[in-house]
Amino acid sequence: MTRLYAILAVVFVAALAGGTWLMTRGGGDGGDRFAQCRSSKIAGGAETIGGAFELVNAAGETVTDKDVFTEPSILYFGYTFCPDVCPLDVSRNAETIDVLAERGISATPVFVSIDPERDTPEVVGDFAHNMHEKMIGLTGSLDQVKAASRAYKTYYKKQQGDEDYYLVDHSTFSYLVLPEVGFVEFFRRNETPEQMADKIACFVENM
Repeated sequence: MTRLYAILAVVFVAALAGGTWLMTRGGGDGGDRFAQCRSSKIAGGAETIGGAFELVNAAGETVTDKDVFTEPSILYFGYTFCPDVCPLDVSRNAETIDVLAERGISATPVFVSIDPERDTPEVVGDFAHNMHEKMIGLTGSLDQVKAASRAYKTYYKKQQGDEDYYLVDHSTFSYLVLPEVGFVEFFRRNETPEQMADKIACFVENM
């Protein structure tokens, strides 16, 4: 089963990297209220991405997806020891939140650690707060993190190395999640805060 999820995650990442998501046969918008906002089509529909999860916040409290996504949120899976990619991506997401605020749209950046062995609630909380005052940092048990990652079809793999100093390969997409709706869009690394804000505003206007 673990191997199956890994294969599905790789296929998902490869599809995104290719820049195109294909509709299932007999596609069409199917009454999608966000059709004009989407930059690409998703095989099986957006409802195939995301779902319920339980993780642990900076205060050490177990929270669910409903507790976390109370307003439009930008979700990212990474780890605090990441030397370059994560800080840049998370900083970009935080800047997007500020651009949205300037436009009168309140949104929340969410960071989920895929390295719970090192990323304790306190560590994740400090990282998130340093990135943005509104950012929610989440971690959890290995099983909790794995379940959340599977729900969003992300990929990560711990590399061999010293017990305290090792890298984790992972996918780098950011996800737009709306309360009472769920996942609706993804963002690639090359998108700017302004471009992300433009897309998010469209989804918010059509909620």
